[in-house]
Amino acid sequence: MSWVILFLAGLFEIVWAVGLKYSEGFSRLWPSLITLIALAISMVLLGLSLRTLPLGTAYAIWTGIGAVGTVTLGIFLFGEPASLFRLLCIALIVFGIIGLKFGPA
Repeated sequence: MSWVILFLAGLFEIVWAVGLKYSEGFSRLWPSLITLIALAISMVLLGLSLRTLPLGTAYAIWTGIGAVGTVTLGIFLFGEPASLFRLLCIALIVFGIIGLKFGPA
């Protein structure tokens, strides 16, 4: 169950990171509120997952999910570049997440 909680924490990290863009420096009320709520939920869920998961592994996976999701949405929502090099780097992050989850302890 801790892995599911960690995954959800990573999804909320994506929400708050993208929300930062939409909040325009916290100058827009609703995107700012969504960003702050998603940030709080993400942190609480990360904290809950840390009850049973190793800190380093959980934190790396949490930030990895957030990074991959945020970059992906940046490409689709904001027209950020999707160069081959950039996509390869994202793939490395994904492989790192998989390695941390399924590799030897």
